[in-house]
Amino acid sequence: MTQSRNPKDELVDHLPAMRAFALSLARNSATADDLVQDTVVKAWSNLDKFQEGTNLRAWLFTILRNTYYSMHRKQKREVGDPEGVMTEAMSEKPHHDGRLALNDFREAFTQLPAEQREALVLVGAEGFSYEDAAEMCGCAVGTIKSRTNRARKRLAELMHLDDDDDLELTDAATMAVVTRQPAA
Repeated sequence: MTQSRNPKDELVDHLPAMRAFALSLARNSATADDLVQDTVVKAWSNLDKFQEGTNLRAWLFTILRNTYYSMHRKQKREVGDPEGVMTEAMSEKPHHDGRLALNDFREAFTQLPAEQREALVLVGAEGFSYEDAAEMCGCAVGTIKSRTNRARKRLAELMHLDDDDDLELTDAATMAVVTRQPAA
């Protein structure tokens, strides 16, 4: 009989995925870091509410998502990024052959509505099932499937991709979002 890990110990394993999800929501590395920190604090202080044997990662992502939307509602006004200053501050992949394609993807991805970006990240990049993603987002499974499908189609349109086009992206999570293949 295998013994489950202590959630306090397991929480650290999920930090990189939580940061990636936070970055996809906030599109700003400082805000993403704050979201992850707030999520960890909330999760740590509410570990007694976590039901052992359930999906800790999904629980953490739900807290992160709810924290983001609470923060978003509290903002009195949105800060635009017309000159792309915040976008430029985001981390950049090392220079490689797929750099231009990655930039095209990033630009196209930011044009998607927040709900579609969220669905693609959860299902495509993070590998959650449609059911888990739907539960985290508080909507029906069909809604998540629809958002994911529409987002992938819109990404293909924005990137001018045909079904037989080869992508030169080397980022596994990005490839998972675009091609429906789970991230490695």
